[in-house]
Amino acid sequence: MAFAGKYQLETQENYEEFLEATGLQNAKTEHKVVTDVVQDGDNYTWTQTIPGWSWSISFTIGKECEMESIKGVTFKGTVTMKDGKICLQFPEYFFTAEIIDDRLVMICVTPGEKGVAMKRVCKRI
Repeated sequence: MAFAGKYQLETQENYEEFLEATGLQNAKTEHKVVTDVVQDGDNYTWTQTIPGWSWSISFTIGKECEMESIKGVTFKGTVTMKDGKICLQFPEYFFTAEIIDDRLVMICVTPGEKGVAMKRVCKRI
């Protein structure tokens, strides 16, 4: 699956609930997040930016690597590809991303019985 490209946030669901569930209420922004995905085979660099802030991780599908969560927590994880979706367990949530109709669709789900699922749909720019 080709993920490479630059995408801008188009719609999102449960954004504020997700920020609250992950303790990121101070990260709330009205800016439209831009996600830049650089892909070389199974090697990826995934960068999200808004004015004045940027977060980036690099990984290879199927290989454990050290990454930093959006909260600044360093952890080891293995990114997998399942049914065309990129999947990764972050310390705070489970992340999936897929391309649907040339849009990047990302879903983040917090753990627990009352987990919160945030969905972001981003258009290619």
